[in-house]
Order: sequence, then C-alpha cells, then structure tokens
Amino acid sequence: MPDHEGQIIIQLWKQGCKQIGIALVAGVLVGGSTFSYAGAAEPKSCESSIDALRQCYQQPVANWPAPALDIEEHIELGLVPKAPPAEGLEKQRQALGKRLFFEPLLSGSGQISCSSCHRPEQKYSDGLRVPVGHNHQRGSRNTPGLLNVGLKQEFFWDGRAKTLAEQAAASMTSPIEMAADPEQVVARLAVHPDYSALFAEIYGDEPLNFDQVTESISAWVGTLRSRQSPFDRFLAGKSKALSDSAVRGLHLFRTKARCMNCHQGPLLSDGKYHNLGLTGYGGKREDLGRYLVTGNPEDVGRFKTPSLRDISSTGPYFHWGTFSALHNVLSTYNAGGYHFKRGEKYRDDPLFPSTSELLQPLGLTDEEFNQLESFLYSLSSDTRNGFSLRSTR
Repeated sequence: MPDHEGQIIIQLWKQGCKQIGIALVAGVLVGGSTFSYAGAAEPKSCESSIDALRQCYQQPVANWPAPALDIEEHIELGLVPKAPPAEGLEKQRQALGKRLFFEPLLSGSGQISCSSCHRPEQKYSDGLRVPVGHNHQRGSRNTPGLLNVGLKQEFFWDGRAKTLAEQAAASMTSPIEMAADPEQVVARLAVHPDYSALFAEIYGDEPLNFDQVTESISAWVGTLRSRQSPFDRFLAGKSKALSDSAVRGLHLFRTKARCMNCHQGPLLSDGKYHNLGLTGYGGKREDLGRYLVTGNPEDVGRFKTPSLRDISSTGPYFHWGTFSALHNVLSTYNAGGYHFKRGEKYRDDPLFPSTSELLQPLGLTDEEFNQLESFLYSLSSDTRNGFSLRSTR
C-alpha cells in the first residue's frame, strides 16, 4: 500500500490530465467591509448575456451578485490600500531597509541577500519550486512573494512569525537560508563607513543592534504593493479593462467556482489556514504545517491561504511548489482537492489530516475553466484584459 505521499503523487498524475477549475490556495486578510447583499443583483438575471453580466458588475461592489459561500461572513473584493507616505526618520529607516534588503553582508557567507529569494523582477518571489540558500541547501517550502506583505498579520506558510521584523530575523538566521549570525552581522555593519553613519542618523546614540537591522528591513518591505492590474482598473470604473472572458471568470470566481470561500478581500485571501490534502503525511516529504506552530491536531496539514494578487507571475504554486503552471493548479480545485481515507494504518492516529470540507468538485466546463483562468490573469500587472503579456512558466 502506498503511503500518503504516494497517494498524492498518484492523484496528481491522474488529475493532471483532466480539465481544470479553481478555489485556489490562499491566505491573508486585509481590512474591508462585510456585505449582507440585501440589494445585490440576482446571479441568474446577470447571466442572461455578457451585456447583462457587465451591467451587474459595473454597479457598486455592494450591489454585485451575492457570492456562493459556505461561510457566514466574508470581505468583498476591492482595491489594495496604498502604503502611507513616510516622513522624517521613518522615511530614512525605509531607505536604509531597502539598501539592507539587497545587502549580502547580512548572510553568513556574505554572498546571499534577502533579494536572492525575493527578486523584484519576479514580484519578490523567486520562480523556484523551493528556495536555494546557504551552501546551496534547498528549503522545504515555496518562497511566497512579498508584494502587499505589509497588509498581512501573520507570516510564513504556517504563520509562525507575528511581525515582519520577526519574519526577517527568522529567514536571516535560518541555517538553510541566509545562515546569518546576528553578532557577526552587527559587527560588519558597525565598521562599514556608510552603514554606521546611517544607523547613527536614525537611531542616535543607541548602539547598533540586530533589532535595528530587522526593523529597518521590515519598514521598507511593508511598503511594497502590487502595481495596478486590469482588475484594479475595472474596479475603478474602466469597464473595458477586462475582456468578456475575464468578466465571466469574475462571476464564476464568486459563484459556481466558490473561490470566495477562501479568496476574498483586497488581497483575495481570507488570512486563514486550510488543508488541501497536500501534507505528504507519513511520507518522506511530510509537512504538518500549522500544527508545528499551534500543537493543535486540527491544524495538521493546514497552510495559510496565499494572496491571489499577481498570481500568474508568482509560480510555482502550493507550499511544495508542486505545479509550475497556474492551469495545472486549477485542476486540483475543479476535482475537489485531495481527500484521503484513514485506512487501517492510520485508524487510531490522532494526527491523520483531514482535507477542508470547503473543497468540493466544481464541474466546470472547458469554457468556464478558461474564463476563470482569464480572470485570474487579470489580477496581475503583467497582463492586459485578462491575457498574459509575458511567457508562461
């Protein structure tokens, strides 16, 4: 009998040849408004024609067709809040943080910087299945992009960091990432003619310390935002910013495809943790996810829902970096995710993971699948009207 990881591989193989749908992997909640939809348009009346559908979605968001949900409350889609303008010392701190982000002196080898895994040209992700760090060691989880990260409340796939500064410190000191020694980093910066002066300007007589380093980096990283996408222009009133296919995809995203159960708010994420069946439980690649942070058996295999902003430019996808193409990711959701039976081997195992009940077969047609994918492409600035402007991975 194959172990749990083997079952996943078999299912991936079978489903990789099927047509595809969505509900995607997500997780990050931004402030917004909860709608009751008392005056919302009826989905069926909107579906009579593309003109009727466009008219429904050209209304204020509160009047959009009610989404298909299995949850009690949600936050509607919307524009990403801009980073507040900085002045004085905060502006200097952000400028210092930007420079430190690209500084290899912060790594144990003196050859790796934060930007080694968070590349600006790739939406601050790295395009790899898993990152390559100190001494060419490979990590076990895919590198999340950093755009809009300042709007999130917990960090890493398992949410183990509560602040951006804590996240920066953990990545810098990880032996398989930057392998930095805090004392060595401080010593290097203290004798550097530029950095010693910059820290003194910002922190005064306070001796240079590692907290100042991570605080400065997080101050700048927190300002990173997605550039305007076709969907943003559509939300701003430019109805032709989305193709007919992408508009239909938007409607599917909110209704039949049931994506808003997990992907909502300006970042298209609920900020919660869900089990998609990709845990490798009992296998060589076993990853217990959120459970490693909370110790709660219900959290085994749960990972934070990533934002869908710039989703077409930030693959590979899932915490394992399982799929390199968005098209393949969507097939997982159209099939209803990966659900496994305990079997005799795990009959009395209290940690055997349960796939989220939010994942159900969607039954999308080929045409609907393509429309949904068009909408997802419209969430990236590297697209026009829901079509990619760059080659796919």
